Amino acid sequence: MSNATMPTASTSKPPTTQTTPYDLIGGEAVVRRLADRFYEIMDTDPGARRIRAMHGTDLGPIRQLLFEFLSAWLGGPALYFNRPEHRCVMSAHRPYAIGEAERDEWMMCMRAAMDDCALPAEMRALLDQAFSRMANAVRSR
Repeated sequence: MSNATMPTASTSKPPTTQTTPYDLIGGEAVVRRLADRFYEIMDTDPGARRIRAMHGTDLGPIRQLLFEFLSAWLGGPALYFNRPEHRCVMSAHRPYAIGEAERDEWMMCMRAAMDDCALPAEMRALLDQAFSRMANAVRSR
């Protein structure tokens, strides 16, 4: 390679920073709103009665866990994974009988939450696919 074709300090591009899904949807405020809205829907929509029954009366702690998990999963701060007691998604859901109906209820709540939080259409479509794969993976029956 000749000197004419080699990048130099003046011609090479600076490294670009990668934009994460966390950033693309609006960062902490939107991820928090998404987790909050998800549990509001689950708590009030009769169509989510099976998954609501899997949770305790106080949704505050699990709402916080979802916020922390989504933050890390979407490429933001690794809040959930910095918890000493964190578990993988599969282990956390293993005690529950999760079938197609429960998966569908979870997806209904998350899709409604994404709509209500006005996520950009392209991000919503990508997240829907990823959430679908995850929801299928945690099925135990």
